[in-house]
Amino acid sequence: MKDHKKHGIGFEFAFNGLKEAFIRERNFRIHLLVATLVVIMSFILKLSKVEWLFVILAIQMVLFAELVNTIAERIIDHIKPEIHPNAKIIKDIGAAIVLLAAFFSVIIGLAIFLPKIINLL
Repeated sequence: MKDHKKHGIGFEFAFNGLKEAFIRERNFRIHLLVATLVVIMSFILKLSKVEWLFVILAIQMVLFAELVNTIAERIIDHIKPEIHPNAKIIKDIGAAIVLLAAFFSVIIGLAIFLPKIINLL
């Protein structure tokens, strides 16, 4: 039988959470795919350290927002599986968090990548 004592600071649980999000959440997989493409592009365009920091923060912001939204949706579905106006509002606000994170990440990406791409042309 597996020991259920907390090991270290819970890396096993955290990695399991990432695995579950990857397996169960299509949007999380999409965000990871886009993040991977952005990282590849960042290497190709040889970003500065400061540019890398902004790119990494933007990626983290979107992934974090998606995970928080997933948590909210799962809790609502568990507590209130039937359709309810408040449940919809909570889910919509969670989706808005992801939308804003993605929107501002695109702005950061454009500010960093667009000048570099234009210089290549």
